[in-house]
This record gives sequence, C-alpha cells and structure tokens, in this order.
Amino acid sequence: MPNAAQTQQMQSGAGFIAALDQSGGSTPKALRLYGVEEDAYSGEAEMFDLIHAMRSRIATAPTFKGDQVIGAILFEMTMDREINGVPTATYMWEERGVVPFLKIDKGLAAEEDGTQLMKPIDGLDATLERAVKAGIFGTKMRSVINAASPTGIAANVAQQFEIGKQILEHGLTPIIEPEITISISDKAAAEDILLAEITGQLDGLADGQQIMLKLTLPERANLYKPLVDHPKVMRVVALSGGYSREEANRRLAQNTGMVASFSRALTEGLNTAQSDDAFNSMIADTIGSIAEASNAG
Repeated sequence: MPNAAQTQQMQSGAGFIAALDQSGGSTPKALRLYGVEEDAYSGEAEMFDLIHAMRSRIATAPTFKGDQVIGAILFEMTMDREINGVPTATYMWEERGVVPFLKIDKGLAAEEDGTQLMKPIDGLDATLERAVKAGIFGTKMRSVINAASPTGIAANVAQQFEIGKQILEHGLTPIIEPEITISISDKAAAEDILLAEITGQLDGLADGQQIMLKLTLPERANLYKPLVDHPKVMRVVALSGGYSREEANRRLAQNTGMVASFSRALTEGLNTAQSDDAFNSMIADTIGSIAEASNAG
C-alpha cells in the first residue's frame, strides 16, 4: 500500500518535484554543464560516481527539503546507492521529507509516425519489487511526441497507460510522461490531441486508482486544467523541456494546479568548482524560484 503521508504530500504539498534521473545517455551532458568534462573520468563507473556526487550535493543542500521539494525522481543506480551512509530513498524521505520516485524506462525507440515510444523495459516486475522494498513511492517513464499525429500520439499514450497499470499492481504510483518536443511547429495541435488521448485512457482506470502526469508546458495556459481536476490524477507536473529556467517558470506560473518537475532547469548554473557556500546559495535561489512558480497557480 502507498505511504499515506507521502500520498498526501503528492496530492496537495506546496512545491515541486526535482528530477535527478539523468541516465547513461544524458549523464555526460549533465556533467559537462556541471563543469566536469569527459576527459575527467574513464568509463561508466567513474561517470556514475561523479553524477552521484553531484546529486548527493544537491540532496544534502540545506534548502533541499520537503517544504519546497515535495518529491525527487531517482535513477536506478541512485536508488541502489547511499547518501551520507543511508540508502538514497530512505535518506530522501526520512532525512529530507522528499518523496522518492524511480525512473524505470530504458530509453526511446526510433521515431515512427511522429512519435518515439519507449524501448521494452526488461525485468520490469523485478525492478518494481526492488523499488517497493527500497521505499520508493512511484515511478517515472518518458516517451516523446514530435508531431501532431493522431495515430502516433494514441499509440504513445496507450503504451504509457498499459505499463502504468502494471506499475499500479505493485502499489506504486506511475508518473506518465509523454513529452511533446517544444520546438515542433504543430505543438499546440499535438497538445490538443494529447489531452483527448489521456482523458480517454483515464476512463479505463479502475475507480480509486490514481496516476500522475508529467507534461510539456502548453502553448495555451490551463489547457491541462481538466487533468489537474480529474479524480484519477494525483498530480500534474511540468517538465522544462529545454526552456530556460526563467521561461519555464514563467509558463508554469500561468498553469493553475501544475507544479514543476525540472531537471536541467534545476541544475542550471551549478558547478563542481563552486564552494559549498556558493553552491548552496545558488541551489537555494533556484529551489525558491521554482517553488514560487509552482505555487503561483
């Protein structure tokens, strides 16, 4: 059964979800933005040690707490590691008051019909069982929409909800993330199709079941308000999707009930060479601005 206190925090807590789930493909870029070039490490093991050190530095910052950061999405290797000698998910909730989620997708398939579905997630049931034992509250999985294709978007959303139901069977709350690429010319049309497809899939969930949604900030403010208000949706969160933090915050503040789940916009400006005081000051300002935008609606 889901943790009642964590459920309440995800339903109504003020703040945002930190996305600390860079995977093998996106980690080199995240490290580079953090000031760690690829010649600073040799092989995946050293790379993941460095990204875990960055995530730990963020998670142990004085302002990284549940009064502003209501949840955090973790990479599988992060779940399997420790922060300050404590298993990461346990540290997040018991030390920081932050609800832990686990990224479960294994990347994207090649584009077809204007969409990129998720690759098969091998061993998903075993991963979900490990997540439950580790104290994880929910999961996150990402697919991508690159065109306003009705059939492509329908397939994308159907895949998300099919796996989402498998996740619900384990007592975990899935964050369903069909990301619309911000640069496409028919973004607004894609958003209208996506809204209809998600609404239809929600009707197929059993009474009492709830999922979360992670969506690209829409062109029309409050387009997704019907999803925010839907009884089968615990929370609607927004991805930054390549927008600068300033632009993402501006758009987010216009969407009532949506809260942030930012990755790159969260770590923007952080650098490995910063002193702890400078690092903690910058992350405090960042957390404050994203929380403010999340609560503005």
